[in-house]
Amino acid sequence: MPYFDAASAAPLHPVAREALLASLDEGWADPARLYREGRRARLLLDAAREAAAEAVGCRPDEMVFTPSGTQAVHSGVSGALAARRRAGRRLLHSAVEHSAVLHAAEVHAAAGGSCTELAVDRGGRVAAEDVAAALSPDTALVCLQSANHEVGTEQPVEEVAALCQEAGVPLLVDAAQSLPWGPVPGGWSLLAASAHKWGGPAGVGLLAVRKGTRFAPQGPRDERESGRSPGFENIPAIVAAAASLRALRAGPETAAEAARLRKLVDRIRTRVPELIPDVEVVGDPVHRLPHLVTFSCLYVDGEALLHELDRAGFSVSSGSSCTSSTLTPSHVLRAMGVLSEGNVRVSLPYGTDGAEVERFLEVLPTVVRSVRERLGVPAAERETVAATAGGGPEAAPAAAAEEPGESGEPVEPAASASAEPAGLVVDSLGKRCPLPVIELAKAVLEVPVGGTVTVLADDEAARQDIPAWCAMREQEYVGERPAERGAAYVVRRRA
Repeated sequence: MPYFDAASAAPLHPVAREALLASLDEGWADPARLYREGRRARLLLDAAREAAAEAVGCRPDEMVFTPSGTQAVHSGVSGALAARRRAGRRLLHSAVEHSAVLHAAEVHAAAGGSCTELAVDRGGRVAAEDVAAALSPDTALVCLQSANHEVGTEQPVEEVAALCQEAGVPLLVDAAQSLPWGPVPGGWSLLAASAHKWGGPAGVGLLAVRKGTRFAPQGPRDERESGRSPGFENIPAIVAAAASLRALRAGPETAAEAARLRKLVDRIRTRVPELIPDVEVVGDPVHRLPHLVTFSCLYVDGEALLHELDRAGFSVSSGSSCTSSTLTPSHVLRAMGVLSEGNVRVSLPYGTDGAEVERFLEVLPTVVRSVRERLGVPAAERETVAATAGGGPEAAPAAAAEEPGESGEPVEPAASASAEPAGLVVDSLGKRCPLPVIELAKAVLEVPVGGTVTVLADDEAARQDIPAWCAMREQEYVGERPAERGAAYVVRRRA
């Protein structure tokens, strides 16, 4: 069964498996003890630290191992902020950071600090000039991921690091997604990563704090890991994590594999919009990871799509609201302002067979079509809207607005001669994505050009997907206004 979710967790690297099994017999003792077994465990731990530090691009005494990448992020953020309390209490971070960074920012804000979110463009990329403009004398820390975990967009870390150095502000980089493909460039101050992203065992994180960076560890402390990560080290897992990371750096195989996977991803990026109508490929088309691609399918329930792909033998991920426990769209997709419904993230692990990608491209159109049919999306509607969106001369007759549509009821036009053409109100309250957008697509053909459709919806995804639909269909998104329940989203037909 093809596994296409390496961005969540990569399969265990063969070198990691061998190192894990071998170190179980040698690395079980306390490395802080001076007897033979302890010394043996200490040698394994020190060797792992040296290997991991070389791969990251820091000194061994600048790196500690943590129980997870999330713990590394929280420890890095809290320690850097605490050490720079006198300089200021302002934290800058991008709008598309991993939830670990956002949660750490929430903790900081709850303790009286301030947080500033840096916007991204539609490709999910931060502008270095925006970082420069946001830096201020009270900025204590800047957090910027090296590459996004959902859409694969790479951030201008090197440029931002130079700006931070000039301003005397430390930069923490979440390198969880990019570290498997190479060290992070630039003069970053702190770096966090997680072993299960590159084929190491779960339960091992890295936190590097470069010399000269002020750092005051917070929370429980003991004598282990320089006082920055308390608790008994899981030496076999640490050894396996370092061994697999070193294996990725040892020869030209990583670069060759990255190039090979990039070609497979390029094929997905090109073919999916050709094979399936109404698809938006999201993420920066140039500055991106080699193995990851994300796309969203209009009029598709994300959870149903993932279930159907799983039944077809493909393991993928999604940022759609209907696939999350919070029932809200991915904060990454929301910050980018792109379509979230029917979202699919494909992240190829090392060694992915090109034939598996081809089979995925064969299966996907049928799966999407079946989900749309199940939701009642007629093919004729898609064709009609696509034609009118292209600027065709035909428009729905004005009389269409005088009678209730399939999913709406008429709104009486104003009496003045300058009044806008009549509109429809579509009641989608209590309906989850993508139903409000499907009903909008049907209703917009029932009003004349210049007329409006007002969608009443209480699903959070509607706030994101209705404007995205308007952009895809070249219709005008008028805006949102309060409603007794949920919100009213107003769309004006332009074509």
